[in-house]
Amino acid sequence: MESPQTKNLVASDDATLRSDVRRLGDLLGQSLVRQEGQDLLDLVESVRKGVREGGGIEILEKLSVDESVQLVRAFSTYFHLANVAEQVHRSRVLAEVRAQGGSWITRAIDKIEDAIKNPVSGHEISHADLEKWINDLDIRPVFTAHPTEAARRSILSKLGEIASLLDTPKTVTQEERLAETVDLLWQTDELRLDRPEPLDEAMNALYYLDDLATNTVPEVLNDFARELKRLDIDLPVTARPLTFGTWIGGDRDGNPNITPQITEEAVVLQAGHAIRTTIAAMNRLRQMLSVSTRIAGATPELSASVEEDLKNIPEFEERFLRLNVQEPYRLKATAIVHRLAFTRNRHSVNGPHVPGRDYKNTAELLADLTLMRDSLFAHRGELLATGLLERTIRTVAAFGLTHATLDIREHSDAHHNAIKQMISGDYIGLSHEDKFPVLVKQLASSEKLDASKLDAAGVKTLGTFIAIDDLIERFGPEVIETYIVSMTKGADDLIAATVLGKQAGLVDIDKKVAKIGFAPLLETVAELRAAGEILEKLLADPTYRKLVELRDNVQEVMLGYSDSNKDAGIATSQWEIHRAQRKLRDVAIKYGVKLRLFHGRGGSVGRGGGPTYEALVALPWGSVDGQIKMTEQGEVISDKYALPALARENVELTLAASLEATVLNRGPRQSPEDLAMWNECMNLVSDNSFTRYRSLIDHPDLPAYFYASTPVEQLGNLFLGSRPSRRPDAAGGLDSLRAIPWVFGWTQSRQIVPGWFGVGSGLKAAREAGKTDVLQKMLAEWHFFSTFISNVEMTLAKTDLTTAQRYVDTLVPAELRHFLDTIKEEFELTVAEILTLTEKSSLLGDQAVLARTLQVRDTYLAPLQLLQVNLLHRVRTEGEADPTLIRALLLTINGVAAGLRNTG
Repeated sequence: MESPQTKNLVASDDATLRSDVRRLGDLLGQSLVRQEGQDLLDLVESVRKGVREGGGIEILEKLSVDESVQLVRAFSTYFHLANVAEQVHRSRVLAEVRAQGGSWITRAIDKIEDAIKNPVSGHEISHADLEKWINDLDIRPVFTAHPTEAARRSILSKLGEIASLLDTPKTVTQEERLAETVDLLWQTDELRLDRPEPLDEAMNALYYLDDLATNTVPEVLNDFARELKRLDIDLPVTARPLTFGTWIGGDRDGNPNITPQITEEAVVLQAGHAIRTTIAAMNRLRQMLSVSTRIAGATPELSASVEEDLKNIPEFEERFLRLNVQEPYRLKATAIVHRLAFTRNRHSVNGPHVPGRDYKNTAELLADLTLMRDSLFAHRGELLATGLLERTIRTVAAFGLTHATLDIREHSDAHHNAIKQMISGDYIGLSHEDKFPVLVKQLASSEKLDASKLDAAGVKTLGTFIAIDDLIERFGPEVIETYIVSMTKGADDLIAATVLGKQAGLVDIDKKVAKIGFAPLLETVAELRAAGEILEKLLADPTYRKLVELRDNVQEVMLGYSDSNKDAGIATSQWEIHRAQRKLRDVAIKYGVKLRLFHGRGGSVGRGGGPTYEALVALPWGSVDGQIKMTEQGEVISDKYALPALARENVELTLAASLEATVLNRGPRQSPEDLAMWNECMNLVSDNSFTRYRSLIDHPDLPAYFYASTPVEQLGNLFLGSRPSRRPDAAGGLDSLRAIPWVFGWTQSRQIVPGWFGVGSGLKAAREAGKTDVLQKMLAEWHFFSTFISNVEMTLAKTDLTTAQRYVDTLVPAELRHFLDTIKEEFELTVAEILTLTEKSSLLGDQAVLARTLQVRDTYLAPLQLLQVNLLHRVRTEGEADPTLIRALLLTINGVAAGLRNTG
């Protein structure tokens, strides 16, 4: 979501953006001539002009493989440069908005102040409640390794340099450096030579976490604490309203490369980066805090702490002892740097913790830092305490000594397969209903199962829980907090994981031990519809309820957007996820449990993507009770966090929207009558959309059409991630294909079926049932529905069935081409219904700048997609394809991903 202020600035400054794009385009043209010669630039221009005028195909058909490679790279590089220009433009706009007092946090506090002064009946906000809600905030973006980032890190780093140069005043030197970097970009291979290992993926995420910890989060949390003072609330300095999570190294589901050892190595790697950034922060503090006891003094507690440090750290530099003898804060900061270095060394060799020399966990480090803060407060140093030192403390609280909290995820079948080997009787043959009491009895028992008969897979599954216990002991309780069970179809699926946790010492009901929590992942429509029943069965059981109590009465539930969309289409997926949240909320309220929902959203609309702010404020009331997690995946990570201004924007809006949802969305926003009417209408839309969608994907020939009309079979050759694109235990066809390549294929060919198919049929059914006025009211007054329609409209605008026709005519057997006729029919219906509903004359009719941007991109995308069609045809017909031909094809996939700013 953009504020009106932001939209106006975007529109007024559009000329600057266009100027930057032209400037970078000119530099690219000059680079092409320097690197490859005038002929390549002439070829680029002739193809671009020919395609724009409706031709150009004859030129492409005559190209050699090498010429195809060069042409694809030229257009792809243009898109990378255009994307950078747009990111810089957005960062400039955000800076102007901020300068006018328009930060997301400021606006959120404004709304809360207004709600306090002008309460709606039944929604009065007391100061005590407000303080409790804010102190309980726990908002966590979670970085995953889900493979949708087509660009290599080497490319992204060059683009980051170009962004920095664009954002500085134009000089001769700057222009030279820009030209140099564009040349470097051209000489850098866009394609990975091999599939990344899990630790490569972890390293990629750490680049962003390092930047967030150093440049973004300290300022955002400082602003947040300052703005809260307007509400007469002092946010505790060690509060954790914002933290970060990761799946990288912990997501086992379908990824055989993730072993307990990999998990350990990923955590050690993270900790090394976290400690490095913290040492850098402490060195800045050491330089600043030159407070002398001859002038201001220090508390006895701080002095005693420094004395203890000097005893425990004989390596303390003599120079600092001599120069800083009357500067206890500098001495303390130096001691902290030493202890951090010792901590990093301990982790690297898995050595024992030595009290007083290294830090056992984040809490010990925070205790040292707050000791310094308390001393400053006691000696006229309030401004010093609340400046850099407080920003450092808040950042350490947010990131800890491991940078991010690692989630562990495994498929439910893995747990059952391990348990069946340790338990007597026909365990696997039992139903979900019958397994539940067997597992609960084992969870409550003081006895452990016999693990001696486990096969290799079972040893690996149990080994994961043992590794978790070891990592918590080594790194502290925040290193791993949640174990996620994917494909949870019944309450027994979750209990099975808790039994294995008990086997490893993570859980012991009698001893009141619960080192981690367990979260079901509800992924298909059937599971979403059963969400309330699953949670009810769990919380109604006294044994499991004790486990939740030991976890501060917080129950996490993860919602899967991708598989439900692939299963049922976007309308039914979005509606069932919304309904599931309501059911989960009501069950949690019934049992007095705080619900933490984890939204597994992808980058594309077909996988739950879309504007973050709109998504959060559209959630059902009470479903964001201060606690929320959401995945950040693939190209979304670089788009949101590559530039400091954009990173700050996204962190701010996530924090602000979650605060708004927690404070202002605590009760129904509609009358019971309206809500009942809207539910009935949405059920009608969903049911008819579902029927239309399933009529397409249930057709036995659709898999053949999908594979023929898209480049999806090449996905594995792009080496996007360490996880296979197919589920290893599935039978084949579309069922075996993961949701990411499902969206990927449709997007590359511009059909983008997952983002809109069936919506037109659903809206038409509602309209013909006399629901036109209801639909209009839903659009105007229901956040959920207006966000849903906006996201579908955006996807329709990116869909190009004229381009898709090229794929079908060239690549698809005649007997399968009827599928595109079906897709066109539904597309035209959906566009017509959306325009009728929104009362617009064209898609994005109220977003002129965005519509023009997409139109310009299509001019450059068309040659790339025509080349992709041509190259796909050649690869498929030549049998043993030339490796250079394969390379050219893969480059088109990268280029289209860059052009659409979306892969999967």
